[in-house]
Order: sequence, then structure tokens, then C-alpha cells
Amino acid sequence: MDARDKKAAPGGPFLAPANTVVSNERRLPDGRIVYDPRGTVTAEPREPAARLESLDGLRLGVLDNTKWNASKLLRRVVAGLETGLTFAEVNFYDKESFSRPGAVGLLDRIAAENDAVITAIGD
Repeated sequence: MDARDKKAAPGGPFLAPANTVVSNERRLPDGRIVYDPRGTVTAEPREPAARLESLDGLRLGVLDNTKWNASKLLRRVVAGLETGLTFAEVNFYDKESFSRPGAVGLLDRIAAENDAVITAIGD
């Protein structure tokens, strides 16, 4: 594979920096280009957040990725949690599309406004 068979990924949240080379594209011997639909994900390793001793009295964030059943699933999870816990507040957030990263600043806003966050796929 030579440089023509690679392309730079666009920059943006949760995407490879502009100077990163990804190989989602392959050139067949007859010249046709085939794209690998799986994409490429690059991320810095991070330690998981410390486990909370209790959710009782905390601010709970709920991130809906807008898949068809995500909202229904998340609301049922919250209702189940509320049978045994009391939250200071429950804040709901929506991504614009399940197939794209959240809006710029959304994750920072969620982190600033909540003590714990849940999300789900909901297919």
C-alpha cells in the first residue's frame, strides 16, 4: 500500500487529528477503490472514573443517543433507580444523531452539571 491508498481523517471531537493517517480505503489491482465501512477510532487510554459509593442524593445525567428505543429504555432505568434512591436532580440530554459525536461542549456540560451519568444503546 502506498500513500495514495491512505487518507487523512478530519479533525473534530472523538476523531483522529487532521495529521493522522487512516487506511479506510484500499485500491484493488484493477484500480477500483474499496472503502472499509468499519472506520478507524483513535483515542488516548484513560483510567475509569472512581466508583461512587452511592447514587443517593447525587445529580444524575441521562444521555440519550437518539436511537429508536434509547429514550424508553433510559426512562425505565431511571424509574427503576428512583424506587430505591433519591436524586438531587435528574438531567436529560440528547445527542443530535446516534451516528455522530455529541455537539461540541455537550460532554463538558454534562460532566459539569452531574455527579453520575448513564447512557444506553436502545436498539
